Amino acid sequence: MRLKDKVAIITGGSSGFGRAIAIAYAREGAKIVVGDLRAEPLSGGFEDSLTTTTVDEIVRAGGAATFVRCDVTKRDDVRALVRAAVDTYGRLDIMFNNAGIYRGGKLFHEFTDDELDACLNVNVKGTWLGSQEAVKQFLAQGKGGNIINLVSTAGLQGHPRQSVYNISKGAQANLTRCLAIEYGKQGIRVNGICPTYAKTALTRELFDNKDFDKYFTDSIPLGRWGEAKDVADLAVFLASEESSYIHGDLIRLDGGETLCRYSV
Repeated sequence: MRLKDKVAIITGGSSGFGRAIAIAYAREGAKIVVGDLRAEPLSGGFEDSLTTTTVDEIVRAGGAATFVRCDVTKRDDVRALVRAAVDTYGRLDIMFNNAGIYRGGKLFHEFTDDELDACLNVNVKGTWLGSQEAVKQFLAQGKGGNIINLVSTAGLQGHPRQSVYNISKGAQANLTRCLAIEYGKQGIRVNGICPTYAKTALTRELFDNKDFDKYFTDSIPLGRWGEAKDVADLAVFLASEESSYIHGDLIRLDGGETLCRYSV
């Protein structure tokens, strides 16, 4: 019960990392607001059930959760998401900006403006809006708060054939740093989680590609893919008082990926 009675919003909470985080938070006693475009998990994911929603999973286990349809690129939707958390549970304590998209597989000159815009709108603007509305609520409450952004190792270094994604994640990483500098004295902690490839619906095609699977696992010192649970476990720690002096950090969750990119 490390998050007992805390109120948490998780964007993109219907699938993958967001679903695992929401369920883990609820298990630790938090009240959950899932913001997503749809309540059901995305097809092709690694969830135990692709027909059971995150909210249903939490409620069946005795937790408290509600779903709010939210497009994180739209100010009105994000504002309504925060308002729903406050109206339903009385306040907001944790904002987890998880919603994101991936575009890759091309050289820089082959990407389209639409692909760049998609990454910037969801990954950067979505985090901007979620953080801004959360900060406003935290300041109004006057008791601090906690923002956690799902960044990526792509926000820490370059990668081939995914420049539009790396650009967006680099911006998200620097937004995390700026927020931490500006709002720490108001008791608002801000951190980012930076996973490498992990098993979600967004990476199913790569996971099922045996050539890529071998290339990737050979390049990771721990020799395996990340799991949604790995992200959820770190997310619980960062949301709890156990991490109360961790601030403005971008925590690598990559099995050693950023130490090297070769097999031994």
